[in-house]
Amino acid sequence: MAISVKLDRILLERGVSLTELSERVGVTIANLSILKTGKAKAIRFSTLEAICKELDCQPGDILSFDEE
Repeated sequence: MAISVKLDRILLERGVSLTELSERVGVTIANLSILKTGKAKAIRFSTLEAICKELDCQPGDILSFDEE
């Protein structure tokens, strides 16, 4: 897939665990894990917005387009 997810890097930089982020944004750990590993097929804008608010980042900090 041409979209890569860098959520793990942002979590590490912010010192936030996946469990903590899950509690803050109201998304299950399983769903965040699917996103983090790049296996998600879609993400709701409301979820992306909540993650960005909690991690004080921009969507482009989490997602990037890498042409093959």
